Amino acid sequence: MTQAISAMSFIRPELRVQLMRWREALLGAAVACVAAYWAVTSLSTVGRAAGTSFAIVGLLILFAGIQRARFRRGSGGAGVVQLDEGVVVYFGPFEGGAVAVEALERVELDPAPPAGAWVLTTAENRAQPLVIPTDAANAEALFDVFAALEGLDTERMLRHLASHPGERVPVWEAPQRAGRAPRLTRS
Repeated sequence: MTQAISAMSFIRPELRVQLMRWREALLGAAVACVAAYWAVTSLSTVGRAAGTSFAIVGLLILFAGIQRARFRRGSGGAGVVQLDEGVVVYFGPFEGGAVAVEALERVELDPAPPAGAWVLTTAENRAQPLVIPTDAANAEALFDVFAALEGLDTERMLRHLASHPGERVPVWEAPQRAGRAPRLTRS
């Protein structure tokens, strides 16, 4: 009756979920602490400089990890999100779609129950934008997409996500580019 016991089986499921949510932040904190100890206890100038440099890198990882953890809403929501060469693809149980990141005109946060949803609008899908639940599988991949959008205020987006607004909130709109011709719509 020999059973292989994994290290994670000793951790309560709720704690495991939180550890996975905050994994980058925990890694950054560990790197920063070890590197700071190395910088303080090193007897050479090179060792102190290297320890200090790695401590700074650890703090940057910690900062990015905190933002990512705040963005994660968990899993278990409807559908799956995939990123493929600059295209966000959502496979939902009833609906789905794909949006090219460079074609995005607007990103909104819809507080629709149970966990809310991201609403991605382009010129081609204005009548029927792509709606992705914030807790869909792999929805955390949208953080990198949103962070790369020109002019997006990440902290503002994270505040809206945490506050559960009562109505749809615009998170980002494409800036008007100089020399860009106005789009004409057909009737």
